[in-house]
Amino acid sequence: MNTKHVFNYGIDVLTSSQALAISRGSLKGILNNSCRERVRQSSGYVEKMAQSGKAVYGINTGFGPLCTTMISAEDARKLQSNILKSHAVGVGEYIDVELSRIMLVLKLHALAQGYSGIQEATLDRMIWHLETGAIPLVPKQGSVGASGDLAPLSHLFLPLIGLGKVYYNGEIIPTGTFLKEQHMEPLSLGAKEGLALINGTQFMAAHGVKAVERLHNLLTNADIISAMMIEGLKGSEKPFDEQLHQLRPYAGNIEVASNIRTLLKDSEIVRSHSDCSKVQDPYSMRCIPQVHGASREAYTHLKKTVEIEINSVTDNPVVFSETSAISGGNFHGQPIALPLDYACLAASEIGNISDRRVYLSLEGNTPGLPKLLMRETGLNSGFMILQYTSAALASENKGLCFPASADSIPTSLGQEDHVSMGSIGARKLHQVIENVEKILGIELFCAAQAMDYHAPLRPGKILKTVHDFVRSKVNHIEEDQIMHDMMQITIDMVKDGSLLKVAQETASQEESRLF
Repeated sequence: MNTKHVFNYGIDVLTSSQALAISRGSLKGILNNSCRERVRQSSGYVEKMAQSGKAVYGINTGFGPLCTTMISAEDARKLQSNILKSHAVGVGEYIDVELSRIMLVLKLHALAQGYSGIQEATLDRMIWHLETGAIPLVPKQGSVGASGDLAPLSHLFLPLIGLGKVYYNGEIIPTGTFLKEQHMEPLSLGAKEGLALINGTQFMAAHGVKAVERLHNLLTNADIISAMMIEGLKGSEKPFDEQLHQLRPYAGNIEVASNIRTLLKDSEIVRSHSDCSKVQDPYSMRCIPQVHGASREAYTHLKKTVEIEINSVTDNPVVFSETSAISGGNFHGQPIALPLDYACLAASEIGNISDRRVYLSLEGNTPGLPKLLMRETGLNSGFMILQYTSAALASENKGLCFPASADSIPTSLGQEDHVSMGSIGARKLHQVIENVEKILGIELFCAAQAMDYHAPLRPGKILKTVHDFVRSKVNHIEEDQIMHDMMQITIDMVKDGSLLKVAQETASQEESRLF
């Protein structure tokens, strides 16, 4: 087996990009011999604890407020399947199947570290589900992000005991039916296994992994599209001067300013107004490095936090030896809930400033640029109402930016008296990112139209190729027509990364650091 294309669960350090690669099948996750030995040892510790008669939370006691209720050794296995059944109380639509796959990957990596008492056969069955493509269905709502993501994880692992539903070959199938078709039997969970499966932050963390990818794509597209708008509005390149940003050396600001300089390099449009009388541009253009840069700082913080989280043991209790199982709070979502809320605000601000640039493009205050981005307005409304949509999306995001982690409602009869609500923050983050992808798509549509009016002057090399790509899919327009489909094309260019890919292919090796 080519080790370059293998990830060792429980042994290697997992990155967010590797978690995505495993979930998408381009990287294979395995349990090597060292990992398997560690897992068998931990499982043996738990079996001895279950037989010892000494109270150990979740092994021979009930859960949450029932932690003082002793469970006999013969009932320990039933206890573990009962917890999956009783905690599978999620509601709402199912999460995207990719998120369920990421959850499986993250849980495998956490359990394979050998501190949870999980059985080797249970991990093998999880890998089987992942590689077979029979992915458990998980409802969106029901986690408070405290004792981990109890409800979502319960749904994720119901199929191990033959319950719940799986998504397979485009169909939703009851697990019992699917297992019969595959000639497979449900598992019988050992002591502590049910608790190990549902304690953890993998719902929040999976959303975080996906958000890291989406937010990076969003930020890079925002730099490209804002640079196009600078070309379209004949903005100044001076606010992106390197020496200026060395005086306030935030890494995000410096990176964005560098990106804009690269994108505007050798622009005939920029050179054409280098000696104009305009003193300075509005903030939404002049302060792109400061605003986009601050959001990049938030992205960096999210990525760092997510990658600590996905390499952590977030189970409870954590098993260290046959006599030591510590009941603590590693499952609490607070460390990831706060950065998720921070990233939500950071994404929203990218949309907020993008909407302002859309508005500027319609004013008609730039030489050569007609009001509402169309020559004959009056009979034609031009691009006026596109900004209504971007404004509506930006406003919707503001309502979504209230931090979920600012709230806490006691649960579990007061045993869980402070919760993170990180799962809510995680879902809101993706809602905001989706809205901002749409806002940037609208800005891209407007920026391309604005740039057209400066021909035959050429923009920078990379932006010329990007503009040509847009024009290969969406025509310049000079009279009112239904713009919905055109907008969707430019929105998809942002969402699917195709605009970024075109820019990457045009950039020289030196310039490719931009991406």
